Amino acid sequence: MRPTHVALVSVTVLALAALGILVASRGPAADAPLAAGDATGHYRQQKAAADAATEALKGVLKIPRQAAPAPLNAPPQAGPADSAPASSAQPPSAAEAAPSPAVGPLFYTAEGVPAHGCTASVVHSPAGDLVVTAAHCVYMDGFRTDLAFVPGYQDETAPYGVWVPTSIDIDPEWAADRDPDHDVAFLRVRPAKGGPPVERVTGAERLRFDPPRERPTQVLGYPNDEERPVSCRNTTAGEGDTQLRFDCEGLPNGTSGSPFLTDVDRGTGLGTLVGVLGGKDEGGDEETSYASYFGPAVKRLYERATRA
Repeated sequence: MRPTHVALVSVTVLALAALGILVASRGPAADAPLAAGDATGHYRQQKAAADAATEALKGVLKIPRQAAPAPLNAPPQAGPADSAPASSAQPPSAAEAAPSPAVGPLFYTAEGVPAHGCTASVVHSPAGDLVVTAAHCVYMDGFRTDLAFVPGYQDETAPYGVWVPTSIDIDPEWAADRDPDHDVAFLRVRPAKGGPPVERVTGAERLRFDPPRERPTQVLGYPNDEERPVSCRNTTAGEGDTQLRFDCEGLPNGTSGSPFLTDVDRGTGLGTLVGVLGGKDEGGDEETSYASYFGPAVKRLYERATRA
């Protein structure tokens, strides 16, 4: 937990800890409704559990009529891309940012009042129904069964609706011993109220496997005590062969799973996703965040998830 705003955060931590949302890292707690998957790291969500998550959010979120669908395979529109800030002796700090349609919090709904505890992103897939986050956000000795994804969330509003998992895929290396090099999960999701796949509604980030380790990058995520996202820009670096490192202050609990985005289009907010906040130390510390490197293992996981 980051030390800034200690008084407010301490109150929030006590409240959320009672709901089972927090752990020492930046994701949810293990004291939660769980289910077993198969030996490959695949879990198919039961419809009743997903419907229960949807029901739990009624009266908690304002859900306006969904936005008009966007073309499934539309890339981000051409436009100026964000760049990293000039280098300095101190790492940059995250600041409140406008929501992005393809990024939103993961809500945990089965313990008391539903609350968000991680961040996830829509990524392009053949069926248009795929979301990526950190494995430690969805698996703790079993798969969380009470998840709901709310893209573009702000101020208790779900502008693009509520989406619940139909399946979750993680690497068995994560299931076996929480291997930080495999802290990635893909979720296939469906709309809670029916309708087109999520990518047609929000657009999607493009995935890049085997990305360069040093690139100007933006991280966008939802602190679990805030109703709007925060964003930070810096240049990533390699942390050994299997991790990306991102130096920035102000990415607290709740930002686990946040996308590492390059080539972000200012017009659409969409970019190229090269990692998710997690990995080493399940996310990092007060000044440094990490992501498992998107190499061949993550590519295989993506391919398995899209076939499920």
